Amino acid sequence: MSENKMFCFQCQETAKGTGCTIQGVCGKKADTSRWQDLLLGVVRGVATIADSLRKAGIETNQEVGDYLVDALFATITNANFDDQAILNKVDNGVRIKHELLSLAKEKNVTLPDYQEVNWGGEKADYEAEGNREGVLRTENEDIRSLKELTVLGLKGMAAYYEHASRLNERNEDIIAFMEKALATISNPAADMDTLLATVMETGKSGVDAMALLDKANTQAYGNPELTKVNIGTGNRPGILISGHDLKDIEQLLEQTEGTGVDVYTHGEMLPAHYYPQLKKYKHLVGNYGNAWWKQKEEFETFNGPIVFTTNCIVPPSPKASYKDRVFTTNATGFPGWKHIVADENGHKDFSEVIEIAKT
Repeated sequence: MSENKMFCFQCQETAKGTGCTIQGVCGKKADTSRWQDLLLGVVRGVATIADSLRKAGIETNQEVGDYLVDALFATITNANFDDQAILNKVDNGVRIKHELLSLAKEKNVTLPDYQEVNWGGEKADYEAEGNREGVLRTENEDIRSLKELTVLGLKGMAAYYEHASRLNERNEDIIAFMEKALATISNPAADMDTLLATVMETGKSGVDAMALLDKANTQAYGNPELTKVNIGTGNRPGILISGHDLKDIEQLLEQTEGTGVDVYTHGEMLPAHYYPQLKKYKHLVGNYGNAWWKQKEEFETFNGPIVFTTNCIVPPSPKASYKDRVFTTNATGFPGWKHIVADENGHKDFSEVIEIAKT
């Protein structure tokens, strides 16, 4: 990975406009960056094998696509700073990869001779493999740029797809493209023409993912309406919910109805107010705060619990008063914060959040 402690250039915050090499401006530490690079390497390996199986007419289960989506989503900017959570995703990916390798062997499917496919997934080799799988593994800057542009498009696509899938809307063509694109960028011999075509296809598939999410949101919650949103606060207990996942705020609103606890949106959750099936809840009382990057100051003055359904998380200062009442869910995570996991039916239990709000 060169002499840099890390290399990440995926967002507008990046140091000097070229890349973070010591610690992310976003707060991401070098170790976290390495584990995310490792995770992306595992993702490419899983996708390459799945793509080869698909081309041979062999179906894989839904777990494969869901894994790719979740893992890609976890590596977007300001989403997950929890090293252990990321390593757990690596472990899960290694398991899935070995299952796919066994299936390919059983079906006599020849696999590409790529590093991501061949790596055995030994835990003792995690650190070294994470260093090998970083952005700078590709020496040619033009080739690297096209590959990484594709990756960034796939990350956004994964975010849209995960939200849509939580509302029971899926599109196997999008998953198939993600596998194909990840297999293409895993190929060390991929040329400019091939990669440029992949970038263009990524854009098209991204639009398809946006359309899928729009369909999911409007079918579940109605067509968006012009809505006036209160930006003040009341005197009742409140919960602050941030991020993009509308299914999460719906479940939170259902579970807080009649409890005397109000719900406030923050940041990217503001659009929840313009969906008819969400704004019908009278205890969805307003939006608190400004842009996501002001949260360290604004969360100090919000006395209730905070739920992150997606990015954007800004790491709190060590003395932050709110750090013990923040929850994450989905692909997000932060060390020390409690993480809410859905059950097999997609239901999430927000009772602990609600009880904290009442105190």
